[in-house]
Amino acid sequence: MKKTILLTVLVLNGLTSFAQSNDEKNIKLFYKKALTESKCYSWLEYLSNDIGARLSGSKTAEEAVQYTKRQLESIGLDKVYLQEVMVPHWVRGEKETAYILNGKEKTVVPICALGGSVATPKTGLTAEIIEVQGIDELKTLGDKVKGKIVFFNRPMNPENIETFISYGACVDQRFAGAKEAAKFGAVGTIVRSMNLRLDDFPHTGVQSYGDLPKEQYIPTAAISTNGAELLSKTLKFNPALKFYFKQSCETLPDVLSYNVIGELTGTEHPENIMVIGGHLDSWDLADGSHDDGAGVVQSMEVIRILKNLNYKPKNTIRVVLFMNEENGGKGGAKYEEVSKKNNENHIFALESDSGGFSPRGFSIQADDANLKKIQGYRDFFEPYLVHSFTIGHAGSDIDHLTSKAIVKAGLKPDSQRYFDYHHAANDKFDAINKRELELGAATMTSLVYLIDQTGIILPSAN
Repeated sequence: MKKTILLTVLVLNGLTSFAQSNDEKNIKLFYKKALTESKCYSWLEYLSNDIGARLSGSKTAEEAVQYTKRQLESIGLDKVYLQEVMVPHWVRGEKETAYILNGKEKTVVPICALGGSVATPKTGLTAEIIEVQGIDELKTLGDKVKGKIVFFNRPMNPENIETFISYGACVDQRFAGAKEAAKFGAVGTIVRSMNLRLDDFPHTGVQSYGDLPKEQYIPTAAISTNGAELLSKTLKFNPALKFYFKQSCETLPDVLSYNVIGELTGTEHPENIMVIGGHLDSWDLADGSHDDGAGVVQSMEVIRILKNLNYKPKNTIRVVLFMNEENGGKGGAKYEEVSKKNNENHIFALESDSGGFSPRGFSIQADDANLKKIQGYRDFFEPYLVHSFTIGHAGSDIDHLTSKAIVKAGLKPDSQRYFDYHHAANDKFDAINKRELELGAATMTSLVYLIDQTGIILPSAN
C-alpha cells in the first residue's frame, strides 16, 4: 500500500513538472474557440454569396465595406472606423471572346482581359501570333513582333514545392508583357494563365503600361492553360496562323472607397500598434473567397476571439481590411500615409493573403534576432501541425509600413491548390473548407498573442 501511494506521488510530481504553461493553455483555447464558435465561415459565406465579387470602385466593394464595418461593430471593439482612400475603377465590360484561326478552321479558346488593359477595336483584333517564353526572349526578337500578337507562354515551374516561387518566376510576363511588346510594335498580347494545373479557367491579374504614352497602349488578355497548350501546339504546325480576340474593358475615373479598421486599445503600451489584416477587394470574375475573402474574415476572427475571451492586450491590436490590393495597392499606401502623419508606431503586422487552406506556418520579414525569437515559438505550434517559420514576403498591404522597428509576418497556408483558384472564375465559396479556414484564424490569433505578450526585440542603440 505504501509503495502504491509513493508511486502515485511520484507520478503526480512528474505530471506537475510537465504541466502546460499559461501560453500553451491559451493557445489551446484559441484553437478551441476557432473550431467550435467561429464566425469567420458565416462571415465569408455572406461576403461571397450575398455580396460577391468586390473589384475596387464597384458597388459590391462598397457593400463589403459597410458589411464588415457592421460586423466589427457587433464585436464590441474600442474603435471601428472607415479610412478614406481613392481607388482606380476599371471595368471588364462584355465577356471576352477569342479563337485560333488555322486556315478555315476556327477554334474557340477561353480568355479574360487583364486588369487595367485597354479594349480591342469594337469588332475585335485579328493578327498573326508569335510565341515567346518571356520578356527576355521578346527583346531578342525586336521588330519581328511588329504588327503581331505576342503570346507569352512561360509556365509556372511544377518542381517548386513553394508554389509562390513558381508564380514569382513568371508573373512578370503578365504584369509588364504588354508594355514591353508595345515598344516593339506589337498590336496585342496573350499571356498564359498563372496556374499549375491544366484547365479551362483563364486567370486575370493586374498589368501595367508603365510610362508608355496612351496611344501606345495595346490590349492584353490571359488565356487558360489548356488554351495555351492548344495554341502552342497549333503554332508548331502552322506558324502563320492568326489569332482573334475581342474585349471591351475600360478605365473610369477614380472612386472614393475605404479601408475598414477596428481596434482593441493596449493596456500597457497603447502607443504600440499591432496590425492584422487582409484585403477586402477581389477580382471581378468570382467572389474571391480565397483571394482574399479568407484573409479578411480570419483577421476579423482573430480580434473577435480575443475580445470574446476578454483578453486585455498590452499593445493596441488593430484589424485593417485594406481596399484595392489587387489593382493598385492604394489602401495599403493610404494606411501608411495616415500612420506617418499621426506619428504612429507599428511594432508588428500580420497579413493573410495566401488563401484559406490549412496553415503551415508564417513567412517573416524581420532581422535575425526577431526571426530567431519567432522561430522559438515553434513548440507552441507543433501540436497544430504548424511548423514553417522562414524568411519571406509577408504581404503586399503591410509592405507599405515603415515604422523604425517593425516585424512583419504573412500567414503561410498549404499552397499546392492556391493557384488553381487565384484570380479565376472558380474562386468561389464552395472552394473553401470550413475547418481549414478556422485553423488559419486560430494560428494567426496565437502568433498575435505571443508577440503581444513578449514584444519584439528592438535594434541596439550602438
